[in-house]
Amino acid sequence: MSKKNLAILLRARMRSNHSAKSSLSQFPKEIPSNPQENHSGDHILRNSSDLDTRGRVYDVVRETMHSAISASKTGVSDITLNDFQEGYSSLSLEDRGTLLLALAKEYDVNREQVRELIKQYLGLETPVASDDSELHSSPKKEALSSVFYRIEWNLRHALKPTYETFFERLNTHPGGLRFLSILRADLLSILTKENMPSLRTLDSYLKEKLGMWLSPATLELHQITWDDPASLLEKIVAYEAVHPISNLLDLKRRLGIGRRCFGYFHPSIPGEPLIFIEVALMETVAQTIQEVLWDNPPIPENQATSALFYSISSTQPGLAGINLGKFLIKRVITLVKKEMPHVSTFATLSPIPGYMQWLLSKLSSQSRFAEEEQGGGTQSNPTSSTFSEKVLLPEEEQALMSLSDDSSSGSNGMEVLLSFLSQKNCDWATSPRVLPVLEPILMRLCARYLLQEKKRGKALDSVANFHLQNGAMVERINWMADRSEKGIHQSGGIMVNYVYRLENIEDYAQSYFGSGYIHASPGIHSRL
Repeated sequence: MSKKNLAILLRARMRSNHSAKSSLSQFPKEIPSNPQENHSGDHILRNSSDLDTRGRVYDVVRETMHSAISASKTGVSDITLNDFQEGYSSLSLEDRGTLLLALAKEYDVNREQVRELIKQYLGLETPVASDDSELHSSPKKEALSSVFYRIEWNLRHALKPTYETFFERLNTHPGGLRFLSILRADLLSILTKENMPSLRTLDSYLKEKLGMWLSPATLELHQITWDDPASLLEKIVAYEAVHPISNLLDLKRRLGIGRRCFGYFHPSIPGEPLIFIEVALMETVAQTIQEVLWDNPPIPENQATSALFYSISSTQPGLAGINLGKFLIKRVITLVKKEMPHVSTFATLSPIPGYMQWLLSKLSSQSRFAEEEQGGGTQSNPTSSTFSEKVLLPEEEQALMSLSDDSSSGSNGMEVLLSFLSQKNCDWATSPRVLPVLEPILMRLCARYLLQEKKRGKALDSVANFHLQNGAMVERINWMADRSEKGIHQSGGIMVNYVYRLENIEDYAQSYFGSGYIHASPGIHSRL
């Protein structure tokens, strides 16, 4: 494909709504699950015929799945697995859900067999540890030990669900790994609507298998350049999830001098990165995304002392929760350090996607509690006093009340701040009167959000949790670092630098995993 054709592809891609990212779009021949009703006789007959056809297709696919699972190890054929993949592709999402539920329930662990083996196991005397010579001298002890270990082996085998065989056979089949990632994407989509225990277990098992099959040893690191095939470059544009690529010149800049793009590839999914990372080589750690994408021309690479990771994008929805990024970042750090020893700082310029959602929720709930307290409602609702807290400092409250006007009315500072931040057009982000007042407030609360707001003992923000579990520390938060509409809505325009200090990566990762401790610079702590 020529560069001109690529430009046409890019323009077409950017006009779309990126619906191609959905796993369902992988399968073009899907049968509609809800045919439009029409009261004419011809259409009623046609709809009935469609439903009959749909039912027959489902039955065939289910029978093919059963054949693929129940066949002997040498008996399952590529034709059977091909037929299943093609048949599954033709099903509607509703029928896929029905099929996956059948897989989860009917091909799960044989619990009757497990119970029987447990009874046998508990009825045996545990062998006493001894050397082999003593066992050989006592045939009775040797026989008892053999029975004990055989039942243990049978129990381990019985605890494996039958669908494990199905997944393993698909994985070794050409195109099977990609198909399994699509199948899991469907599972995740279905689980958002029907959170059934059997489907959750199926998903957990498949996730574990995919994580094993996609271990770092099986992945290939490749630097993506402008000279790569246009089909690959088009995928980079399509899957870029953090900072959308605006045009062909933007793509060329991200792959040119002073920039790097690395992707993880798997031999079973050729020509498509599973995850990719974009790197800017800079003199200092950037404080705004504008510095990276638009404002300054790149410096000569021999003058760079910092490698800035400014975008990490996963391309496969079905690999959600499998931390390929951890291994990718470490591989890229090693590679860049080897290629350019003069680069000594490895940092990110990262979004804070959950910040504004958390803050708006906090302000809304605390405003309600404040109203109840003012109205004497704490006696009837003691919850208010239990969960009530002072979100704002006294000086912040005073400064916000001085801004109160018709466009941001409120009886207290929290209500005024909530009113500003809830504006759909985000006028506050361009107001020379409002910005200086909001900056110290939003920066302090952002530091609190990153360091103190936890979920199950770990950082509430998903991006923060990702980098912290990889061994990074929170170095700096940057005001108005992303002025895009998305940046303002997600994080009030604030972005954060996480730093990977090579000598501390493992220690920081272990302390975060162990106790949830978040390492941060003195500058971050001073904002609390």
